Amino acid sequence: MLGIGSITRKVFGTPNDRKIKATRPLVEKINALEPDFEALDDAGLVSKTQEFKGRLGKGESLDDLLPEAFANCREAAKRALGLRAFDVQLMGGIFMHQGNIAEMKTGEGKTLVATFPAYLNALAGPVHIVTVNDYLARRDAEWMSKVYGALGLSTGVVYPRQPEDEKKEAYKADVTYATNNELGFDYLRDNMKSELDQMAQRGHSFAIVDEVDSILIDEARTPLIISGPAQDRSQLYEGIDRVIPELTDEHYTIDEKTRNVTFTDEGNEFLEERLSQMGLIEEGRTLYDPESTTVVHHLSQGLRAHKLFQRDKDYIVRDGEVVLIDEFTGRMMPGRRLSDGLHQAIEAKEGAKIQPENVTLASVTFQNYFRLYDKLSGMTGTASTEADEFAEIYKLGVVEVPTNKPIARVDEDDQVYRTAKEKYAAIVEEIGRAHAKGQPVLVGTTSIEKSEMLSQLLKDAGLEHNVLNARQHESEAQIVGDAGKFGAVTIATNMAGRGTDIKLGGNVDFKIMDALEADPNGDPEEIRARIEKEHEGEEAKVIESGGLFVLATERHESRRIDNQLRGRSGRQGDPGRSSFYLSLEDDLMRIFGSERLDNVLGKLGMKEGEAIVHPWVNKSLERAQAKVEGRNFDIRKQLLKFDDVMNDQRKVIFGQRREIMEAEDVTEITEDMRHQVIDDLVDAYCPPRSYAEQWNLEGLYAACIEKLGLDLPIMTWGQEDGVDQEVMRERIGEASDKLMSEKAEAFGEDTMRQIEKQMLLQTIDGKWRDHLLTLEHLRSVVGFRGYAQRDPLNEYKTESFQLFQGMLDSLREDVTTKLAHIQPMSEAQRQELIDQMRRQQEQMQQAAKQAPAGATNPEAEAAGPAVAASEPLAEGFDETDPSTWGNPGRNEPCPCGSGNKFKHCHGRLS
Repeated sequence: MLGIGSITRKVFGTPNDRKIKATRPLVEKINALEPDFEALDDAGLVSKTQEFKGRLGKGESLDDLLPEAFANCREAAKRALGLRAFDVQLMGGIFMHQGNIAEMKTGEGKTLVATFPAYLNALAGPVHIVTVNDYLARRDAEWMSKVYGALGLSTGVVYPRQPEDEKKEAYKADVTYATNNELGFDYLRDNMKSELDQMAQRGHSFAIVDEVDSILIDEARTPLIISGPAQDRSQLYEGIDRVIPELTDEHYTIDEKTRNVTFTDEGNEFLEERLSQMGLIEEGRTLYDPESTTVVHHLSQGLRAHKLFQRDKDYIVRDGEVVLIDEFTGRMMPGRRLSDGLHQAIEAKEGAKIQPENVTLASVTFQNYFRLYDKLSGMTGTASTEADEFAEIYKLGVVEVPTNKPIARVDEDDQVYRTAKEKYAAIVEEIGRAHAKGQPVLVGTTSIEKSEMLSQLLKDAGLEHNVLNARQHESEAQIVGDAGKFGAVTIATNMAGRGTDIKLGGNVDFKIMDALEADPNGDPEEIRARIEKEHEGEEAKVIESGGLFVLATERHESRRIDNQLRGRSGRQGDPGRSSFYLSLEDDLMRIFGSERLDNVLGKLGMKEGEAIVHPWVNKSLERAQAKVEGRNFDIRKQLLKFDDVMNDQRKVIFGQRREIMEAEDVTEITEDMRHQVIDDLVDAYCPPRSYAEQWNLEGLYAACIEKLGLDLPIMTWGQEDGVDQEVMRERIGEASDKLMSEKAEAFGEDTMRQIEKQMLLQTIDGKWRDHLLTLEHLRSVVGFRGYAQRDPLNEYKTESFQLFQGMLDSLREDVTTKLAHIQPMSEAQRQELIDQMRRQQEQMQQAAKQAPAGATNPEAEAAGPAVAASEPLAEGFDETDPSTWGNPGRNEPCPCGSGNKFKHCHGRLS
């Protein structure tokens, strides 16, 4: 008997059916326009693009232009590639233009589908097409650029280690192909630049994400981080360490409670004289000059190292290395280091080797990067199982697009064996049976170890086969292309996002390329005709044998991964079959109570080598997988909630930086900062609703000298009748404005503007780096608040907001103090100061360019670090020739461009 839900679906159709139905009138309109566009010559297709842009400028929307634009694109693809898009491909393009994920089965031509929404949206702004690896980005860009070129649009491709000029040109293109990693890193790098014309990306208008589930879900567990070694300042640490013992009690004050130190006026005078003698600051310069900032910071750290950190209590020195001691347990903490130059100051104090410090320069999660786009869409063969996550995190709908031809693949029920040994014996036997009749077999495994173990079993059984694992993507494409050949056996660890169809009889294009390489003098047309004829016979033989047989050796914890593997068979209406071989010793079965099932099967008298096969088993396994998927979603959602807090702050900082770079004159910004500092000082020393007798005039006088560079008669003002907080505020403000006006005149307006701009950017970047480190530390400890019945997320939100406010206050103070104490100088000195600030900015950007990337939390570490940021190309570098790679680090990305660590790719120990 049918339930109410089933009856409703039969009468009204599913929500997905209704979406499909809604696009049919649009598809019919596109088809009706086909003869008109066929009549156009090649130049006519290009002029249509210009016409569409003009109509867009006059107020028409992209939706208005869709039927004509899609018809124009279909005609261009037909002429450039010889491919005429099917109606279902047009549907997929419509759904993507609407900001959805088009779920299209393997072999349905998703690469071509992406050109339709890309072309339409490129009329209005830049379009990014995101791929899972560099090989696919290059291949798709080269292949589809013929279509865009026929339409009068430019195509670019972004890849690691790309020269800056070339990268900028790639982003200037109408349609740019790139990997998710490279896009994310370029976004971070752009927001570390000091000039607008140095930035590569042109905003985030529209993105189409290929293999969207792999990129936005699987890889989204790990944030992208640009980190770099802080500048090597060993000599500075050592020089400062020689000065610290010369200081006396009158030179500094110590607050042991907060573990902070400050220098007195006497201390500043002594240090300026002494450091000038040592050449650590130029003669005539003060500790308040901008170029002295680093020295002052390290002086403070050096004093802390000497006065607040004791050997054999806070740390020990072992084998010439400073090792911290846990204050609670008294245990050593090897590998743990104090940040911000403090550990180096202790190393200098103890005469140990000074190690360079790594600092996080910038970070972003994929979730928050892709949510920058005004419109996001995607395509994949498997997204419906994660539809809730796509909707909640990215506001993306998932639409299942019908196949061009009905699926003829037979999906068999799972076969469950009691032990792994029995399972693998049955697998080898089944592969042997399929191979004997010439049926190609694709064997899916969950790990490299298991694929190698199965490979050995097949060797022992005398069965020839190929093994596909994390090697160069070019050779992977070749192996996948051959996997549909008559009698082929291919073992693969992960078939997601390979981007190459398994065609029955083998990939004819690869065969033609091989033949042309073997016979370069032969007639290409004759070779093509001969191979296509041979291929037809091969394809017929494979179809007769039953098509591609997908044999999975285990269930993955995600149904999506299983469906990706299964979907490799039965493309474009081809015959095929799929079967999953499981054992009670598999991870998923073991976790979900296989002991009980084992006992039941034992009592039922199940013999060795026998399998249990029933649809109920499939259903229960899918329920188990759904539970695991739900748990993983919750983990990702929780991580994202924490990152959202930082993301709001990141937007403020990056927005402020851009505003500064775009502004010709930042005087207004620095003036607002200075007036805010004055307000804060008056409020601190002359609190509102207090009497003049209660004011701390001495403190205000000292603060005006320190923060504003003003020696004012504060004490006299405070004794005048009728002087209130507002009068003090106005008088200090007027004096400050006058001082800055005199400085601008002395420096020259243009020079002052440049100094202000560079100083703002430099200070913002320094404060943001420190803030990121503080947030990392807060994130690592806030979880313990749960033991006190306090919500860690709320605690994190509250404290990170307070830290951010503190950072902004500190930023205003620092900029105001540096500008107030900067002294007029000669033209040569002015230029040197500007150049110095620029160099410091460039050094940080250079560090970002070569920066390794990693994860910021234990969960992400478990998922593996993100791909490192690109490094400059070595002379003679060739990613296909390992002899030109030099000596890559074991944990660095493999130079071949696979996206894997070197130790897991070409550096893997055999």
